[in-house]
Amino acid sequence: MAAMDHDAAPADGFLRGAGRTQHCSEQLFMTYADTLSDQGSGMRIVQRSSMILSRLPPQMTAQLFASALKHAAKAGEALFVAGDRGDGCYRVEQGLVKITVTSDRGEERIIALVGAGEIIGELSLIDHQPRSAAAIALCDSTFRYITRQAFEDCTKDDPEIYKHLAAILTARLRETDEALAAASFLSVRGCVARTLLELADYIGKDAGRGRILLDQRISGKDLAAMAGVARENVSRVLSDLRKRGVIEQCSQSYVLKDIRALEREVHH
Repeated sequence: MAAMDHDAAPADGFLRGAGRTQHCSEQLFMTYADTLSDQGSGMRIVQRSSMILSRLPPQMTAQLFASALKHAAKAGEALFVAGDRGDGCYRVEQGLVKITVTSDRGEERIIALVGAGEIIGELSLIDHQPRSAAAIALCDSTFRYITRQAFEDCTKDDPEIYKHLAAILTARLRETDEALAAASFLSVRGCVARTLLELADYIGKDAGRGRILLDQRISGKDLAAMAGVARENVSRVLSDLRKRGVIEQCSQSYVLKDIRALEREVHH
């Protein structure tokens, strides 16, 4: 798999609860996916531990973003699309962004969600290549934007940054290997369960008694695009999870009632 601008996390970083709750107040979780193949999940929540620039020492990160510009995007607005010139990167201050790739037939797959505190588009600053994926705001979001020139000025002043980047990129390659292995062997049920757990990390709210509310409207089409499986298979898995009391569904919102059961599906 080619490196993506979003800098994805290892696929086996499964979530254990509502963790970092990042939700877009009163916004709808939007859908942009077409019919997808019935294969393993390619969607990963981008974790802070795997973000390239986020792994730099705090003083270096502070220096990089000292002159960052403020930027805002409405729900559905693209920060960039595949093929665009990589002339800067964004740090999410508030909101949620989906990272997508599109096939030659126009099929779109959501491969990652990026939330507050994380960085989008940094690889193009490093390799000077065009964007390899699209970044689209899922709700009204705000960002800090650093230009390529500001990045290059910073690295010129402090060349030690490149030494840190080399170590970080090596670690990221290892994580990508792990991600590919995990995605290749997950069942359809595991892909759907994993997607629900990943969503809990960003839009989950504590509903008491060990339950987690996914505090957005999420359609079957959304879940299919995130899990990387056919929509009809998502419907069958969700129906089974409801019958077993693992989840509840009200309209297009979900309550995860049994996190351990979902984790077992992932590791089955």
